[in-house]
Amino acid sequence: MNIIEKIQLLKERRNAIILAHNYQREEVQAIADYTGDSLGLSRKASMTDADVIVFCGVRFMAETASILSPDKIVLMPEPNAGCPMADMITAEGLKEVKRSHKGALTVGYVNTTAEVKAEVDICCTSANAVDVVNSVKDDCEIIFVPDKYLGHYTAMKTGRTLLLWSGYCPTHIRILEEDVKKQKSEHPDAEVLVHPECTPPVRERADRVLSTEGICRYAQTSDTSEFIIGTETGIIHRLEKENPLKRFYPASKRAVCPNMKLTTLEKVFWALDEMKHEIRVPENIRARAKRAVDRMLEAV
Repeated sequence: MNIIEKIQLLKERRNAIILAHNYQREEVQAIADYTGDSLGLSRKASMTDADVIVFCGVRFMAETASILSPDKIVLMPEPNAGCPMADMITAEGLKEVKRSHKGALTVGYVNTTAEVKAEVDICCTSANAVDVVNSVKDDCEIIFVPDKYLGHYTAMKTGRTLLLWSGYCPTHIRILEEDVKKQKSEHPDAEVLVHPECTPPVRERADRVLSTEGICRYAQTSDTSEFIIGTETGIIHRLEKENPLKRFYPASKRAVCPNMKLTTLEKVFWALDEMKHEIRVPENIRARAKRAVDRMLEAV
């Protein structure tokens, strides 16, 4: 048997499902039962009757799956795959800001650790950050963590003043305004779709600013046949698979997340074979973090 056949056999034996983020390697996406964004995959995990979830992504994503599915075994094939943005904020750092702004409500991007989620009042995604902030009373001060660029975009769209943490995605800031201009000059009929984690100059060059799932949905429904994609390049595989008659060009080939590429087929096999690298969030943290996620789902 080849490695893919071995993985399929182990998956059946363990009653497991494999979830892969849109930014994973092509071959990892190809063996996944579901491909999507971090929260969407975690919600999918919570609805499955599988006993084991193999989460191909970065650590905060596997933690979110554990938060929503405490009765399941969540395995992470590459436990060292972290998220630099998530690591830019700590629970203690957030507590300090909250002490300085008593009465403020904290909105936390899902791209945070479980410990930080436990300290925020309500979570958000890149797709619903605007709706979450709009759900907060007008007279309430809002702390937004950790991505300053998503926070800036959300503030512009809502007209609210947000107290921003100075975090960012190192991959998305590699996409430069001149990259978009160059691609547009080469593909003048292409629509420019960028992620809100991009810098303001890049967003200003975009036809639409969308989450990863928003980019995938829009590409399927748009009459346009060419697109310049301003997010991590791994999403191009899914876009091409779902839209074989359309063309997709990365805004920048530098937009590669090294942590997302750490997961390999071999590591997926080893995780299932040895049932190793389990991610389990302690209950005292999990319950508080889940409240923040639940509040988001109730609000939007």
